Amino acid sequence: MLEILTSVGSLWIVFVAVIVSILGAFFCKKFVDQASPGNDDMVRVQGYIKQGANAFLKRQYTTLGIFVIVVAVLLGLIYGLSDITHVATWLVVFAYIVGSGASAWAGWFGMRIGVDANAKTAWAANKEDTEKGLDDGFNVSFFGGCFMGLIVTAAALGGVWALFFFTGNPHAILGFSFGASSIALFAKAGGGIYTKTADVAADIVGKIEQSLPEDDPRNPAAIADNVGDNVGDIAGMGADLFDSYVASIFAAMLLGFAVFSSGVIPSNGHILSLSDGQLMAALPLIENGAGLFASIIGIYLVFRTATKDPSDALNNGTYLATVLFALIAAIISWGLAATNDEMAGQIWAAYWTSLLGLISGLVIGLTTDYYTDDRRKPVRAIAASSEQGHALNILTGFSYGLMSIGPPVIGIAISMYVAYEIQGIYGIAMASNGMLAIVATIVGNDAYGPIVDNARGIAEQGGLDEEVIRTCDRLDSAGNTAKAITKGLSIGAAALTVLALLYSYVEDAENQLFEKTGTLGSFVDEFNIIDNPLILIGLILGVMIPCVYSAILIFGVDKNAQIMVKEIRRQFKEDPGILKGESDADFNKCIDIATRGALKELTVPSLLSLISPVIVGVLFGIPTLGAFLAGSILSGFVFALLMSNAGGAWDNAKKFIEDGNYGGKGTLAHSASITGDTVGDPFKDTAGPSINTLICVLSLASEIFLPLFIAVNDGMGLIG
Repeated sequence: MLEILTSVGSLWIVFVAVIVSILGAFFCKKFVDQASPGNDDMVRVQGYIKQGANAFLKRQYTTLGIFVIVVAVLLGLIYGLSDITHVATWLVVFAYIVGSGASAWAGWFGMRIGVDANAKTAWAANKEDTEKGLDDGFNVSFFGGCFMGLIVTAAALGGVWALFFFTGNPHAILGFSFGASSIALFAKAGGGIYTKTADVAADIVGKIEQSLPEDDPRNPAAIADNVGDNVGDIAGMGADLFDSYVASIFAAMLLGFAVFSSGVIPSNGHILSLSDGQLMAALPLIENGAGLFASIIGIYLVFRTATKDPSDALNNGTYLATVLFALIAAIISWGLAATNDEMAGQIWAAYWTSLLGLISGLVIGLTTDYYTDDRRKPVRAIAASSEQGHALNILTGFSYGLMSIGPPVIGIAISMYVAYEIQGIYGIAMASNGMLAIVATIVGNDAYGPIVDNARGIAEQGGLDEEVIRTCDRLDSAGNTAKAITKGLSIGAAALTVLALLYSYVEDAENQLFEKTGTLGSFVDEFNIIDNPLILIGLILGVMIPCVYSAILIFGVDKNAQIMVKEIRRQFKEDPGILKGESDADFNKCIDIATRGALKELTVPSLLSLISPVIVGVLFGIPTLGAFLAGSILSGFVFALLMSNAGGAWDNAKKFIEDGNYGGKGTLAHSASITGDTVGDPFKDTAGPSINTLICVLSLASEIFLPLFIAVNDGMGLIG
């Protein structure tokens, strides 16, 4: 047993976990494939959704292909012309291309299975026995989501494992992580603009102006809305968590090597034995292997455990994975400590900080659930305020969104303090790593949400009876609860991850400066607001970026939604038979508007995230850029929480009223709640989640372009 749990043996456990995850993913795929797609109308609607989703991703990935090639050439030039030798130029470029490809592949493949699961979930719920329909519908949607979770995790962890195992160099993973972040930024921002363009337009004309039900087939934007759920919430969120997951592993690996070794990278080649620095760099990988095993076992136990409440089943899966991670990681840590006497204390410290991070993430997720669950006071207060009109709905929802920032911020602060006391800056990195240890479960629960949301729409469009639609509503409600927890956890993990990346950025900058000049300096000494005004300038500029970025994304939704609203009104005016159900709406026109608009509007925010750190680094230098990152992290964390939680609360307040509370549908309260939900849509599904990716890209871009910054006045910039 102990022979297997040597440091190198434990790395092979990670490889086994990746293989088992891939096998488990294809078991989930087989389960979904065997389910029936439903009646002819459902198959037709499903065909529209699949066609629209594939068309969008094809055009998006074609654009991204050009972008990846351009950035790869730039990286080759920068590293090729620099004096930095800690990582080979070809390896940086290769890792960047592989990271980009792996992230895009995982998002596309997972979305494809998610799209297939939509109609199959609705048809599985079509049973005379309602409880049987609930169980069958849950199983199809659950396995559809689990496929996404397992394939994303396998691609991310497998890529990082291969790069480290065959080079022994944690710096090799930087390119992989930057590639994943670049793709995630486009996928999340583009998918978010797409889905909310359609959703907002469908609500304004369909619900408010024409009083059409949710997902009514007479609404020309209905199919575009369904497509948006898949490209935004499945492909986009999958790429987002792929990015955060890889970044958290990379930050911990780089800090582990920097803190526990002399900083000298061994000659590249696959690992036969580990130095102390390499062992601490390998620990994040090993613990994530334990987390992947925990998720796989948790998925199996959820499937085998009967429950009448889908919400309980999803939450139980998260709790089971947490407990299993604690047990499996403890066994592996025991084996590693027993075979590495000198590092035993550090190995156990890393275990405890990882567990601290995961538990903190769950607490943050549950806090998010409190502010967005319709069984809790905030959502019900928003619903009650809607009786007094639209303005009070907005004010109450926005206020609770602001209030929801407090508990997670306090939680992150406590986690950072305790982790630092246990193991210094490496402990903070391991805490962020621990928050995403069960990412397969997190992504699976998150992907479940849009699957059941679309299933409800397809049930409506496929002419299934009201009982089936109510069953799909129960599944959808569980998805909303699960998504609230996973969103809170992912926001908290992103915040800790980029804080760890900030530390790794400073460590790496100092090591690269020493490599170039041969003198040991400390950029940390420059982080003084009083003596160095450039630091304050960096902080202010950093605070600004998430604000401007969010504004551009929401403007994009606003602009495209206006175009689509005009198109829907045109169709209703020119063909009155659409509203009477006598003729079909032109779904393709709305799909095309959403596709073209999303790709056009994501260009500026994406370039902003990549170019702004380069400009700051070249002009003001590495210390100012560090302050810039700190400012963007802090304001980004706050904005992400505000917009995600306020948007979720507005959404569930609307659903609470639609369930018959405060007069139900057709009342002033309902109309006001639709306004709140429409405002909240781009908050929670476009700008809010995209900020996670933004601050990750800013941090990784700052680190990967360090050779360029050091070449300019030894890292002090043109102005500094």
